[in-house]
Amino acid sequence: MSQTAATPSHPVTDRVLHAMQVSKRGCDELLPEADWLTKLARSEATGVPLRIKLGLDPTAPDIHVGHTVVLNKMRQLQDLGHRVIFLIGDFTSMIGDPSGRNTTRPPLTREQIEANAQTYYRQASTVLDPDKTEIRYNSEWSDPLGARGMIQLAARYTVARMMERNDFAERFKAGTPISVHEFLYPLMQGYDSVALKSDLELGGTDQKFNLLVGRALQGEYGQEPQCILTMPLLEGLDGVEKMSKSKNNYIGITEPANTMFAKLLSISDVLMWKYFTLLSFRSEAEIAKLKAEVEGGRNPKEAKVMLAKEITARFHSAAAADAAEADFENRARGGIPDEIPELSLSGAPLGIGALLKQANLAPSSSEAMRLVDGGGVRIDGAVVSDKGLKLERGTYVVQVGKRKFARVTLA
Repeated sequence: MSQTAATPSHPVTDRVLHAMQVSKRGCDELLPEADWLTKLARSEATGVPLRIKLGLDPTAPDIHVGHTVVLNKMRQLQDLGHRVIFLIGDFTSMIGDPSGRNTTRPPLTREQIEANAQTYYRQASTVLDPDKTEIRYNSEWSDPLGARGMIQLAARYTVARMMERNDFAERFKAGTPISVHEFLYPLMQGYDSVALKSDLELGGTDQKFNLLVGRALQGEYGQEPQCILTMPLLEGLDGVEKMSKSKNNYIGITEPANTMFAKLLSISDVLMWKYFTLLSFRSEAEIAKLKAEVEGGRNPKEAKVMLAKEITARFHSAAAADAAEADFENRARGGIPDEIPELSLSGAPLGIGALLKQANLAPSSSEAMRLVDGGGVRIDGAVVSDKGLKLERGTYVVQVGKRKFARVTLA
């Protein structure tokens, strides 16, 4: 018989209310809130930490700050004293999760999964406290299930409920093929929650269905069902699309400090506040005070610099963040950064379009011409206005826009 988290039988103290406030900060949904309050009160009264699960399929080796939104929430819950379980979906990666897609995602090889998982966790550890993080692989319990166990698990969930998932329903309606093995993905992710006896599972808004399957299966196995907490997807630098490498609107957490700082300063004044809520470790009261000051006339750039320095320091160091700020200000004044790429090209005299393309400062000669037209190209600090310019032998500092530089030796 399934169990539920009943009305709190332990006192709801100020510390419990604070923990609830931290849990809800920036989240999209926390379901059911009453059950989570009960779990928090019980943990506070008994001193037994709650088990917080985050499952990640290591489908790509590198992560950007959009991925860290849910990791930040895990860190906040760690700081409250709870146990974080960083679950590597090495078994489920071999199935391929179709969440949010209208086609099946191809499975990875075992070697790809292991290499990606190591890189992913190393990067995630810049946010999580490794000493308070339990790392698990879901092949631990998924491989031993075998065919008999898989059939028994599948018997605990209906096709009708599976078809409530939006992407399955839409693909079925459109006549797009759905492979039977795809139904196994949410089942296996849900079974992870059973195996780990998780109290709370986190994920992006696109994972809500899978998280709810875990809650349902725990009930089927006689466990107290987990609560689920979904975090919003972070818009990228354009302020429109979800942060994504394919959209080229991302901030990679392994990017150089100067690049990271400059990218953060490029976000809009409006989007900045969402970044503060989801990425900053400042308290909500601090952020509210800062926002009120900006609304009262304080320069929003000052707030943005604070955000950029905090995030850059997290993934590099405070000294690197200070240096990145100095570098940015130097560029803004038209100065040249201390460190810029150096390369040698041949073919002098070389046209400006070909030079920009060969120096990787423009994707094509036509785009280089457009940049010259817009006044965005400088040679040794002087704006280039002549699209027919040819450069003779020599060394030049070439600048495109505010952030792209190269020291080119032309022979």
